[in-house]
Amino acid sequence: MRKLLLVLVALVVVGILVFLAAGYSSPPTVSVAAPEKYVGISTPLDVVVTAPGGQLSAVKVEFEQRGVHTPLFNYAGSGPITADSHVSMEGTDKVHVKSTLGREAIKGLQSGKGRILVTASRPVLFGVRHISASGTHEVDVRLERPKLSALSTKHYINQGGSEMVIYKVTPGDAVSGVMVGDIEYPGYPASTTGVEGVNISDPDVRIAFFALRYDQDPNVPIRLFARDAAGNTGSADFDHLTFRKPFKNSTIPIDDKFLDRVVPAILEGTTEVKAGASNLESFLTINGDLRKKNAEKIASFASQSAPELLWKGVVFHPFTNTAVESAFADRRTYMYQGKEIDKQTHLGFDLASFANTPIVAANRGKVVFADNLGIYGNCVIIDHGMGVQSLYGHLSSFAVHEGDEVKQGQVLGQSGQTKLAAGDHLHFSMLLNGQFVNATEWWDPHWIQDRIERKLHEMGS
Repeated sequence: MRKLLLVLVALVVVGILVFLAAGYSSPPTVSVAAPEKYVGISTPLDVVVTAPGGQLSAVKVEFEQRGVHTPLFNYAGSGPITADSHVSMEGTDKVHVKSTLGREAIKGLQSGKGRILVTASRPVLFGVRHISASGTHEVDVRLERPKLSALSTKHYINQGGSEMVIYKVTPGDAVSGVMVGDIEYPGYPASTTGVEGVNISDPDVRIAFFALRYDQDPNVPIRLFARDAAGNTGSADFDHLTFRKPFKNSTIPIDDKFLDRVVPAILEGTTEVKAGASNLESFLTINGDLRKKNAEKIASFASQSAPELLWKGVVFHPFTNTAVESAFADRRTYMYQGKEIDKQTHLGFDLASFANTPIVAANRGKVVFADNLGIYGNCVIIDHGMGVQSLYGHLSSFAVHEGDEVKQGQVLGQSGQTKLAAGDHLHFSMLLNGQFVNATEWWDPHWIQDRIERKLHEMGS
């Protein structure tokens, strides 16, 4: 009898020790993946709960503001949580509880501070015991849409051309600019223009340069847009007139001599496209696929644009000592042995004078690229600030490096016929936030004065 009693006592002690030890097992971990900081009019909620095997006995998510608790999700079950419209699984250990925060989900929600509260439990010791974890995530609630208003007037834009608008946005930390169709052009603080005689001190005033692409319909919607940190969006119309423009069509004959010269050189300098069975097939890949990839890379430099005007409104160098061999948005049909083989649009100006001509910077700025660039050969790209950039292609040599600050008229290199060039010339392009635009406007003093300087002086005087 005594021996049996001792065995029972030992079993009780072991049971107590096992029960206590189970309390030291790893509890679930909880975190809020979204929102990061702000809650807006309609904001996704993503709560991540991690537990071994996805075994959870309870998950509760609620929103608290000014002492009022609003349940968002509540699970209490005996088995593993399963995926449904509010829950998704990542492997066997991670559970995402998803919902939407906003006035519809949270009655009485107000702008200001709030908290997301999460508690989760998982079973241990075969469900005899449960261990819990909790977390609190502080957020700022913003329920007002950003407000926009245009301040400048008389916005006229040609197909393929550029324009500038001055506007005000609140709150000032919202991402904003101009939307042309589905293309965004960012706005920059107007206080950073650096133009003499212009003093725009309001921190909420912005400047946006924007384009109507050569291939966009002139009737495409053009509006101001804003998007705040909480995901709230706003938009506003502003006065503008668009003008349809004709573009040149030309025929480019291609022969084997040209193919033998340019195709191997381009393929040797790039890994972005593979060689075809013949030089002609390789040329078609280069003229299409590589041209597209080069355009994407050129557009990527827009993210490096300075937030201020580096060129101070001075007219861009017009390269008047050169002959124009090809104009902007020239629609080219390529012919080989009397047959049409390809169609492409040439987005720049081909300018020629004599071999190895010194090529100068069109305006003040910073070199963001100076290297080989596919079909453009040796190429320099200069950032002039606020999304405005210029490109110089087919150079035979470089006189600048990436990161150099250059003045208007400073030598960048010499002209050449590197890569996809039929002869010695400069390929020159102007860009707005990575989109090619007609350079002739930027060479025109009247256009610079009317589209840019007039608006800045009217606002800043």
